[in-house]
Amino acid sequence: MSGCTRAEVCVVACAEAWRGDGEIVASPMGTIPTIGARLARATFEPDLLLSDGEAYFGAGTWPLGEPPEVVEGWIPYQAVFDLVWSGRRHVMMGPSQLDRYGNANISCIGPHERPRRQLIGVRGAPGNTINHPTSYWIARHDRRRLVPRVDLVSGVGHDSAAKAGTAVHLRRVVTDLAVLDFGGEERAMRLVSVHPGVEVADVIAATGFELDVPGEVPRTRVPTDEELRLIRDIDPSGLREREVPA
Repeated sequence: MSGCTRAEVCVVACAEAWRGDGEIVASPMGTIPTIGARLARATFEPDLLLSDGEAYFGAGTWPLGEPPEVVEGWIPYQAVFDLVWSGRRHVMMGPSQLDRYGNANISCIGPHERPRRQLIGVRGAPGNTINHPTSYWIARHDRRRLVPRVDLVSGVGHDSAAKAGTAVHLRRVVTDLAVLDFGGEERAMRLVSVHPGVEVADVIAATGFELDVPGEVPRTRVPTDEELRLIRDIDPSGLREREVPA
């Protein structure tokens, strides 16, 4: 089988975010996180529940853009909130801005009173971040997205949660350059691994705040031949390569 692309490395990194979760709902947002969640279920997390994006849970895995061959459950709208509040869901969202402590912005760019760009609004981000595990996917790692401070807090970060006297469950940040978590000092963002072909200096230069960087930073693991086969079966049209071009 041919060598993997950067997009396929990102798929595996997203899949790894669900490792160890067991029987919970995986809720990926975006092409590469969706492939990653299905890959995780097909390999090391067979008990994950996967939605068709509407109201059904599908059995096994299935290609992007197609319905699942077998429906194994139904999730009415009200039940979604039960899952969220009980912590039985792990969402991977795509923030427009993310800062050092994990505050995410999906609402607007610029001051809230007079924004330069109106985005989709706060939506369910606050409930996601304070009630169940949350990870993030950023398809383009740059200083416009990884910022010193978000323009508006939609998803709650560690410093905001501490001020409010609550807790958050931020797991992983996967970008087109690296994998990060919040294991740094005072729960700040820490570099976990860099993707093949990327250097630590590249990640530092593309980040708008000071990263916690350990002494040795490993490479993000590449997919096995079997994982590559599964990725390409799940995404036969190659949509992943549009999200992270080779």
